[in-house]
Amino acid sequence: MLKPRALLPGDRLAIVAPASPFERQEFDEGIEEIRRLGFEPVFDAQVFARQGFVAGTAEARAAAIRAAWRDPSIAGLLCVRGGYGSAQVLPWLDRDEARRARKVFVGYSDITALLTYHTVECGVVAFHGPMLARRLGIGAAGYDRASFLGAVGRSEPLGELAPPGLETLRPGDASGLLLGGTLTQIVASLGTPHAFAPPDDYVLFVEDVAERPYRLDRMLTQAQQAGVLRRVRGVVIGEMRDCDEPSGDVTARDVVAAFFADFHGPIVLGFPSGHTTGPVYTLPLGVRCRLVADHRPRLIIEEAAVDRA
Repeated sequence: MLKPRALLPGDRLAIVAPASPFERQEFDEGIEEIRRLGFEPVFDAQVFARQGFVAGTAEARAAAIRAAWRDPSIAGLLCVRGGYGSAQVLPWLDRDEARRARKVFVGYSDITALLTYHTVECGVVAFHGPMLARRLGIGAAGYDRASFLGAVGRSEPLGELAPPGLETLRPGDASGLLLGGTLTQIVASLGTPHAFAPPDDYVLFVEDVAERPYRLDRMLTQAQQAGVLRRVRGVVIGEMRDCDEPSGDVTARDVVAAFFADFHGPIVLGFPSGHTTGPVYTLPLGVRCRLVADHRPRLIIEEAAVDRA
């Protein structure tokens, strides 16, 4: 895996909108937080484009990403928000450009399509972490600053992540490359030229929001039948926010516990990255990790996600 260069104070970060449009106030608040972190946000009028339910044409959204890759003054790319539309830009991107650029790229939710493009297709580490709208823009309530800066700015392993509320579903200990993202986007990629096709012996991270239990089971079943889960050594599951039946009769926990009942590896539930009720933790995807599921469940990032140069 190629690693981006570590971000340094004063670095210029391109702000891109590969998916849905957004509220200007949320954008402005996110920009101010980026400046407070010591970086210089860079954007132009294209980021505010609207075309129905997406932020401009697919070609224009892809062009903004490629321009940031090619610009030597840009150190990384941060997404404004998810929603829908990231998969539309994939045919307009260039793998060689992404590999030559090897720049920090951060997002989650619908941005999973681009995280998979970086990690699985291009072999470049990417970051499942906070975006401007509703996360960076609300400061400490929206994202975990230590894991964000540690992941993108330190050329040493992030180390142990044991957030409160993390629960062991199946005990065990496993190591491998950490890959994944939002479950809806992972299964939506299957059967396309940009399918989530991880290597053997990896650790899968999945999360989602507002998907009823039967939909979670349907997506996990699809992933299993597509062969994605045969290669997994361990599973890290997010909070699955708002994924219980409204009646409470069936919960997301019920679904994943039953689905993985025969899985021979560690499984933890409740990791707060992506759609969380609290601050978003940043997870580097494409680096080696160790998952320990016992009385004190924890995810240990064993490899630096960025290089000094």
